[in-house]
Amino acid sequence: MRKYQVRFRGGITEKEHSYLAGILPDTNDGRKLALDQRLIDPNLPDDPNSKVNACVERVFEIWERTRPNRSTQLIFCDLSTPRADTFNIYDDIRGKLMAKGIPKEEIQFIHNANTEARKADLFAKVRSGTVRVLLGSTAKLGAGTNVQQKLIALHHLDVPWRPSDIEQREGRMVRQGNENQKVSIYRHVTEGTFDAYSWQLIENKQRFISQVMTSKSPARACDDMDEAALSYAEVKALAAGNPAIKEKMDLDIQVTRLRTLKAQYTSQHYHLEDAATIVFPAEIQKAKGVIANCTTDAQTVQANTRRDSEGKEDFQICLMDTTYDKREDAGRALLGLIGAAMDSDKPVPIGSYKGLTIQAVFLPLAQEFHAQLVGAGMYDVPLGADTQGNITRITNAAAGIVKRREAAESDLAQLEKQLQNAKEELLKPFPQEQELAEKSKRLAELNALLNMNERDKVIDAVPDEEKSIPAHSIRPCVSIER
Repeated sequence: MRKYQVRFRGGITEKEHSYLAGILPDTNDGRKLALDQRLIDPNLPDDPNSKVNACVERVFEIWERTRPNRSTQLIFCDLSTPRADTFNIYDDIRGKLMAKGIPKEEIQFIHNANTEARKADLFAKVRSGTVRVLLGSTAKLGAGTNVQQKLIALHHLDVPWRPSDIEQREGRMVRQGNENQKVSIYRHVTEGTFDAYSWQLIENKQRFISQVMTSKSPARACDDMDEAALSYAEVKALAAGNPAIKEKMDLDIQVTRLRTLKAQYTSQHYHLEDAATIVFPAEIQKAKGVIANCTTDAQTVQANTRRDSEGKEDFQICLMDTTYDKREDAGRALLGLIGAAMDSDKPVPIGSYKGLTIQAVFLPLAQEFHAQLVGAGMYDVPLGADTQGNITRITNAAAGIVKRREAAESDLAQLEKQLQNAKEELLKPFPQEQELAEKSKRLAELNALLNMNERDKVIDAVPDEEKSIPAHSIRPCVSIER
């Protein structure tokens, strides 16, 4: 629950305090007025173009169209409660639907199910299609309501406080177990009222939440401002239908989007700077080193390759000063030598192959033996229990040095291209810089026009003779306790 306190700096009379403290509830009246003016004064006429009447027409049309399947509908409304002693939206909607021909027993309020047994019975009737229109608030008809089987449409008559409330509402219908493959969600809005601002607040909150949850460069700060904390200037602008407030809302969205894009651009710019000055040069130097080492070692292998009179390669490997020309014998000797690596923290030299030194290494964590061919570079060879298989891996590693050099040359060309692209991108400015500047300037002008950051002058409405201090020295401040 949120509690609101109004504090004032400077001395004021009791009447002035009461007058100013009474302004905050006007925001709630604005929300009610957007729903139905009779919530403010039951004696006011029923507006045929109100969103309540639009909702009634839509509900009846769906009820009639889906009569063969007995499809059901939910209507959410938080700003009104069924009461016998005063006007309320619930009874108004039911009366109008009954007048159109929907039986009373097919229209129910969640508020009437005041026990778990009654609630279970009501939900069962909705699931079966006996009750086809169910009205309720987010708190009573939200989480825990399992009536989705025949739901075909859901109606938002007002705007809840949190994005999660909308998810809870719509989650009653959009879920597994619904026999309808396609459903409809209606958000009824009254143009030129607090509805626009209420949905704007929900959108801003959801945008910030989504950015955090998806790691998309969120803004560094977000003001979670309740509708009751609107400045007096905003309240007056909304009440007067000032078109500047709508332009401000549109600009808020656009400027926020552009600032997010600018933040993404800046983040990418820093990333490219690091890549162009540190990452790519280091990778290029590394690739050049691999190319140089592979070139030298490939020449060494080539110079130490023995061939017979027919040009076929003769196998020959030296292990601990013994030269082997048969693979099977060499493989057995290799398995007998690599055990020495278990007692050493460093690679143990055990022979040579085609001018490259052979080292044995034991990896204790993986419990594996590896051989390393070492020349200008180092080429790792995992070993197993197969004697001839180990020798084949060593010969393939030596033969693959040329391919490794070719791969490094390809990587080098790609890295140099990426470095050039990064340098070119760094020279490009933010493409929407001018648009952001212009819209930010216009937004600042609108904020000044609406006195968004100025002292409110509502106190001027109090007669001069009742003021204990000058109006301009009083500045209302709203604090929210959660």
